[in-house]
Amino acid sequence: MQILEVELDPRETVIAEAGMMNYMEQDISFETRMGDGSATDEGFMDKMFSAGKRMLTGESLFMTHFSNEGNKKRRVAFAAPYPGTIIALDMAQQGGQILCQKDAFLAAARGTKIDIAFNRKLGAGFFGGEGFILQNLQGDGMAFLQAGGTVIKRRLNNETLRLDTGCLVAFGPGIDYDIEMVKGIKSMFFGG
Repeated sequence: MQILEVELDPRETVIAEAGMMNYMEQDISFETRMGDGSATDEGFMDKMFSAGKRMLTGESLFMTHFSNEGNKKRRVAFAAPYPGTIIALDMAQQGGQILCQKDAFLAAARGTKIDIAFNRKLGAGFFGGEGFILQNLQGDGMAFLQAGGTVIKRRLNNETLRLDTGCLVAFGPGIDYDIEMVKGIKSMFFGG
């Protein structure tokens, strides 16, 4: 299994999904908070609304903030809950935004906003299953995603690619995506 090891400068913080920490060196403190910490002036109701949206994606209400309280560089490591691949994304090179599968987020630089994105068609949620709710990551630092199995990167140039929603890890904001139900009763019951 792969792990993500993050080196933090003094007073630097990284955010991660609750329960993903593998190990941390001395001087690393952690605090479980409601929300990602991207908005410093968030009130209690804003935090509750944000946490409620996270619950819709099946994620924890809380995010864990790991900070280096020492005076030299220290490390904290995270691991995915299943075998697969960890993908490093420089959000600035991705246009500051990425949409990813609901369980794909692992960790990111503090200041990364983690929100949800709904598919435009409500019926897709009932018939399309997994792809109905996506996570929307916004920021200009590093973000790390987890994916089960092998990862294949595809660039689409005015092309259409059809895939099972469970096989999608992430895509950029310029992708026009949609979810459709499999046609035919036989395909619906026996796969397709």
